[in-house]
Amino acid sequence: DINDILQLFKGFVKENRPSLDIEAVATGETWFGTDAMARGLCDEIKTADDVLLEYVDMNYNVYEVAYNPPIEVQSAFGNLLPSGSKAGRSDGIGNRLIKSLVSTVMSEVKEELSGGGTSARDRYMAKDPSNSSDNIRAQD
Repeated sequence: DINDILQLFKGFVKENRPSLDIEAVATGETWFGTDAMARGLCDEIKTADDVLLEYVDMNYNVYEVAYNPPIEVQSAFGNLLPSGSKAGRSDGIGNRLIKSLVSTVMSEVKEELSGGGTSARDRYMAKDPSNSSDNIRAQD
């Protein structure tokens, strides 16, 4: 319950700042800078850089930590997929295009390997119409 959380917070603040009138400041309002300091909500006003420099002056080791997530590189087909698509999903024009292409190539390879239909030479090689040997067919 939110009221229980508020009571826990107020108890923590009252324990750590006993001179603070918690009921006067725990009203839901927000105070910044000098207003917060005047109400006893902070001891002093400093920037984060001021605090870090103080630690350096006291011979503490101060480190900067940064996380740079890897850049996601999309494939040429990735831009055709609907946003938010996951690997293995079968919707989207990109997936349908790839499946169709794979299916076509697969059926042609199967036909070629089985020896069915015309030979690869007859299907893919250009013929010279002026060459009479290309036009002669054996008949029974």
